[in-house]
Amino acid sequence: MSMGSTTKVLLVAAVAGVLGAIVGLWVNGPGPLLRTEIGQRALQGAIGATAPPPPAGLVVAKRGQVIPTVRLPDLDGKTTELPARFTGKTVLINLWASWCGPCIQEMPELDRFAASQGANGTQVVGIALDDVQAVRDFLQRIPVHYPILLDQAGPRDAGVQLGNPKGVLPYTVLVSADGRLLKQKIGPFQAGEIEDWVSN
Repeated sequence: MSMGSTTKVLLVAAVAGVLGAIVGLWVNGPGPLLRTEIGQRALQGAIGATAPPPPAGLVVAKRGQVIPTVRLPDLDGKTTELPARFTGKTVLINLWASWCGPCIQEMPELDRFAASQGANGTQVVGIALDDVQAVRDFLQRIPVHYPILLDQAGPRDAGVQLGNPKGVLPYTVLVSADGRLLKQKIGPFQAGEIEDWVSN
């Protein structure tokens, strides 16, 4: 085995070990480490290292850069364009699905945060990677008062474009008033966590 091959094997083993440790933490409940920026960056790095490359020509958001334009319909079929729709305002974009247990658990917290921000604070937008009727039925049971957009899960979906190559849900990004990707979070928010995440 050549030196280059040995290095590659060790690198793959190290990445697999880190990913295994992080997934172990996740399976056993999102502990304190995963609620930190360092833990989130480690998790995203490990997931990104094992994700397939994005489809040819697909622009994927990178931290610190302007996010790609995402055009999606709302529940009434009206198209919304992100980030342009909220130019001048910080936006929290949350990707979820009606079948995702952790997504459902965090939605009341997202709704509470959105209500506390009003028209001039951080705006909250949900993107459901789901069927329109499933989303309508879900929102009848658990209503939220922030905009919900629709997309279909797949290799070119909004989550992938916003930096989530494996489609892990829930997934949230924070976008600056000038459209740059500031932060990413894999996993649900705990009670009272959103304010700290947005402001730090």
